[in-house]
Amino acid sequence: MQDLEQNIRFMLLEVTKQLEGTLKILEKPSDAAIEKIENRDNYIDNMKSVIENICFSRLHGGETLTKRGVDRLRATHIIANNLERLADHAVNIVRQTRYLTEGEFLKRYEYKPFFEEIFSALEKIYNALFRQDMSLAFKICLAESNLDMHYKKQFDRILNELRAGVETGNLITTLFIFRYLERIGDALLNVGEAVIFYILGEKFKIHQYNALRDTLSASGREVPITDVEFQSIWGTRSGCRIGRIREGSDGGTESQGVIFKEGEAKKLLQEKDNIEKWDRIMPGLPPRIVALREKGSSASLLLEFLSGCTIQDIVLAGEMRYLSDAMLLLEQTVSEIWEFTLRPEPVNADYIGQCLSRLPDVYRLYPEFDTPVRMIGNAAIPPLKGLLGEAKQIGRNLSAPFSVFIHGDYNINNIVYDHANQRVHYIDLHRSAQTDYLQDVSVFMISNFRLPIFDNDARKRIRMVITEFYAFARDFARKHDDATFDARLCLGLIRSLLTSVRFELNRKFAKIMYQRGVFLLEKIVGFKKPIEEFRLPLEALSLS
Repeated sequence: MQDLEQNIRFMLLEVTKQLEGTLKILEKPSDAAIEKIENRDNYIDNMKSVIENICFSRLHGGETLTKRGVDRLRATHIIANNLERLADHAVNIVRQTRYLTEGEFLKRYEYKPFFEEIFSALEKIYNALFRQDMSLAFKICLAESNLDMHYKKQFDRILNELRAGVETGNLITTLFIFRYLERIGDALLNVGEAVIFYILGEKFKIHQYNALRDTLSASGREVPITDVEFQSIWGTRSGCRIGRIREGSDGGTESQGVIFKEGEAKKLLQEKDNIEKWDRIMPGLPPRIVALREKGSSASLLLEFLSGCTIQDIVLAGEMRYLSDAMLLLEQTVSEIWEFTLRPEPVNADYIGQCLSRLPDVYRLYPEFDTPVRMIGNAAIPPLKGLLGEAKQIGRNLSAPFSVFIHGDYNINNIVYDHANQRVHYIDLHRSAQTDYLQDVSVFMISNFRLPIFDNDARKRIRMVITEFYAFARDFARKHDDATFDARLCLGLIRSLLTSVRFELNRKFAKIMYQRGVFLLEKIVGFKKPIEEFRLPLEALSLS
C-alpha cells in the first residue's frame, strides 16, 4: 500500500497549496494567480485518476485481499474523490473574484475562519487514515458543522445588506464565494466518514456514529468504539440503520450482543412504547430495551439480541418438523394474545384505503398496471382503480366485531422462533395497534406467498404455512362469531398483494402477485349474495 499512501500524501499537499493560493487571491485578486489555480486543478484531477486506477487494479487484479484491505481501498478512493471535489470548489471560488467590481470588497467579511477550519482538517487526513485514528476522523467530520456555522453568520449579514439594494452584484458574488467554502465542509465530512468506515469496517454517517457511541454509553457500556464489532442487518425497508453489536472480536462477555437501531425519533419512540405495551401483555415476547437516546428529530435504541431464527428462515430452509413445531407454538402465542387483548367494539381497518394510498409507488415501478377501461365485445372491464373503488364501498360496511392488539407489520421475518427455549418473539414493533386482527393475518399470509423461491419443496412449505394459519384464524373467527371473516380477509389480501408489488423487481413474479390481487378483487366485487356467505378462494395463494 506504500504507493497509495504516497499518492494520497502528494494529493493532500497539492490540495492544501490550492487552498493556500485561493486564500491569497481573496486577499489580492489577479488573473495570473487565478490561472495558476486553474492549471493546478488539472494536476489534482490526474492524481485522483492515478489513485482511482491503483484502487481498482488492486480490487480486480486477482490479488487476494482481506475485507480490511478492501475497506482501505474503498476509503482511499472516496477520500481521493472528495479531495478532488474540494479542489474544484477552490477553482470556483477564485473565478468568482472576477465578478467583484471592487477587489477590497470581500475584506469586509470574515472568510479567514473558513480557511483556518479547512487547513486544520486537511492536516489530519493522512494520519487519520493511515494511523487509523478515530479521534482525528471525528475532528475532520466536525469541520462540516463548524463551516456551516461560519456560513450562517455571513449569510445572515449579506441577506440583511441586500435589502438595502446597494452593491447587490458584489453582495451576491460574495455570497457565492461563501457558499463554495461551505460546500468544502460537505467534502470534508465525506472524508471523515470514509476514515470511520475503514476503522470500523461499516459505513457510518457521523450522526449514526454519535448515536451508536452515545447509546452504548447510556447503556452503561463504556467501551471504546474501535473495540465494538458492528454487523449491519440489510434488507429492512424501515428507514432505520440496524445492526448487531458485539464487544470485541470474541463477542465480549455478552456474546450475543445487542441490536442497534438509529432513525426517525417518532418511529423509534413509538417502537419503544409498543415494546413496553407488548411486555405487559406477554412478558418476554418483545426484545428488552437496553438503552434509548433521543436527539432532535432522530433517536437510537439498543435492544436485546434474541436467540433463534425467523419464521422466514425456517420456511426457506428448515425441516418440515421444525416448521410444524414453530407454527404450533406461534398459533398458541397468537391465540393467547388475541384472547387477552380482545375488546368487544367494532373496528374498520379500511384495507382498500391503505391500498389506494400506496398505489402511486406501484405505478411508479410498473406503470402498465394502471390499466384503462378495456372491452371484451360489448362487456366493459373496469380499470384497477374502478375495481378498488367498488371494493372500498364494500369495505365501509365490513367492520370487525371486535379488536385486538396486533403486531402491525406481521411479516415472517419479524417473528423469531427460539426452538431451544420454545419461545416466540416479535421484533420491529413500531406499527402495533388495537385494530382488526385480520391485518396481521393477511400480511402474514402474503409475506409467505411473495417469497421469491420456486422449487417444489419450498413452495410446499409455503403453502402449508398459509393454509395452516388461515385455518387457525378462521377457527378463531368462528369461536367469536366473526361472520365477515372471509370477506375482510379477502380485502386484506388484496391490499397486501397489490402493495407488495412495489418491492418486487422480478417483473414476472410482480405480475403474478398483481394478477392474484386482481383475481381476488373481481371475486369480492362480483359477489352478489350476502357478504357473510363469501368464502375466500384460498387456491389464489398457491403457485403449484
